[in-house]
Amino acid sequence: MATTIPFDFRSHCIQLLAQAAKQVLPDETEIQIELQRPKLVDHGDYSSNLAMKLAKRLRRNPLELSKVLIEALPDSPYVGKVIVAGGGFINFFLKKTAKQQFLLAVLQAGDSFGHNKLGAGKTIQIEFVSANPTGPLHVGHGRGAAFGASLANIMAAAGYAVTREFYVNDAGRQMDILALSTWLRYLGWCGISLPFPGNAYQGQYVVDMALEIHRTHGDRYAHYSDSPTQQLAEINAKAATDGEDEYLDNLITAAKSILGEDYAYLHNFVLTEQLNDCRNDLMEFGVEFENWFSEQSLFDSGLVARAVQLLDDKKLLYRQDGALWFQSTGFGDEKDRVVQRENGQYTYFASDIAYHLSKYERGFDYMLNIWGADHHGYISRVKGAIEALSLDSDKLEIALVQFAVLYRDGNKISMSTRSGEFVTLRQLRQEVGNDAARFFYVLRKSDQHLDFDLDLAKSQSNDNPVYYVQYAHARICSVLEQWGGAVDILGRAETKLLTDPAELVLLQRMIDFPDTIEAAAKERAPHLIAFFLRELAGEFHSYYNSTRFLVPDETLKIARLALISAVCQVLSKGLSLLGVTSPHEM
Repeated sequence: MATTIPFDFRSHCIQLLAQAAKQVLPDETEIQIELQRPKLVDHGDYSSNLAMKLAKRLRRNPLELSKVLIEALPDSPYVGKVIVAGGGFINFFLKKTAKQQFLLAVLQAGDSFGHNKLGAGKTIQIEFVSANPTGPLHVGHGRGAAFGASLANIMAAAGYAVTREFYVNDAGRQMDILALSTWLRYLGWCGISLPFPGNAYQGQYVVDMALEIHRTHGDRYAHYSDSPTQQLAEINAKAATDGEDEYLDNLITAAKSILGEDYAYLHNFVLTEQLNDCRNDLMEFGVEFENWFSEQSLFDSGLVARAVQLLDDKKLLYRQDGALWFQSTGFGDEKDRVVQRENGQYTYFASDIAYHLSKYERGFDYMLNIWGADHHGYISRVKGAIEALSLDSDKLEIALVQFAVLYRDGNKISMSTRSGEFVTLRQLRQEVGNDAARFFYVLRKSDQHLDFDLDLAKSQSNDNPVYYVQYAHARICSVLEQWGGAVDILGRAETKLLTDPAELVLLQRMIDFPDTIEAAAKERAPHLIAFFLRELAGEFHSYYNSTRFLVPDETLKIARLALISAVCQVLSKGLSLLGVTSPHEM
């Protein structure tokens, strides 16, 4: 069944106002028109402050200008009336019939309802999580995963071609620390007792990996012609005179010397174990990536060396104290940064420059990095390097995600990472479930601190937002199951019967859904979808509690079933964007 009802009444009203402005103000060539949803129903469906914005510049009374603009508005089959309100707001009221008929457009669109062409097929790479594969993902990573995955879904619904990418930090010091930590634990299983550094990785997962190596290979990596005990003991003997980092680096150097070619096995084993654990954890959380990009590949391909050479060719590097420095202060950074140490090894910053160069060379129209809030100081140096390479820094956007703080019984749960005493994402999911975790994680703007109430997340109450939304979906499914009728609601619904104020509110809420997706994409704000779902669920629950659906009047029954079917469809779509399921019963 075809319908000419537009999905976007907002754009329609903007076009009407633009035509009026062109007629009334022919000399004004750059007029930006925005419409907002008034908080009060009495103020209409859309409101514009255009006259108030123009009045000062044109030296005209905003009330009079509003009236002139309204008089110049073209006729519309969808707009019932337009009035002046407040100090010059122009308020649009949609016709009741337009809202009623819009229901058919929702049902006809199905799962694609709400999609828009904001992105116009442009490519966007979204890099998120990108945790060092040195241990299990913790609850902080979980928030970044939920935010990134939800935003990727929203951007795809807004017409972008999305590539989800995980940057694997599989090169460098942290992986060496993990390999060392595992080997020392392994030596313990072999009966070689050595002090364990306090700044090594302490978690049980390290002990488990060491035990797995011992079960598979026995003492294979403990018995060498030159016993590891003596060499490591010498390093431990002078540990007090070394700094923490120097002590750990000395142990790593010794391990590489003792193990020789076997060190590569140990390094690859711990990397594979932790990366697989990370991948599985995320997949179980409903978070998947098109690409897992290896940091090591940047070195193997020579891209790190090439990126540094490009900066050198531009005379932006200098040598000091044996190290090679990038003049990042010339590009807004607080100080210059080392890209190659005096021992010839490239720094993390050098590989990050190469990674971003790779992104640009892969041809994405836009790139979005989602980083933890502790990386805030890193933004200026990365942006500076991009500008130094004569790349368009406007193509790269960096969004920060604040940490999530867990509460149980009103008390904050303390966490630390290096000690291994942290709450993992897997533990959180096992306790509250994937749905609650995904929904709670996006209930706030990403750059705001999030207090995660474990007790609330597990409760089956109206105070639990995910339960509240899912229960609305399940209630509708229950009504439709009780009905048990044919599924040709679209062709039989007499939408003109939906005149109850609660029904019109639900219709307007669904009209807002495409706008909400567009706003969430523009603002990088999945929480707008979560807020929308809570409001839609609340309006449905009120309607459900005051209305009978399976009434004797067949025509009225079909109209109401069509309405709640559309609500069910929108709830399901919104939840899916956030990676949350839509249960049919609860």
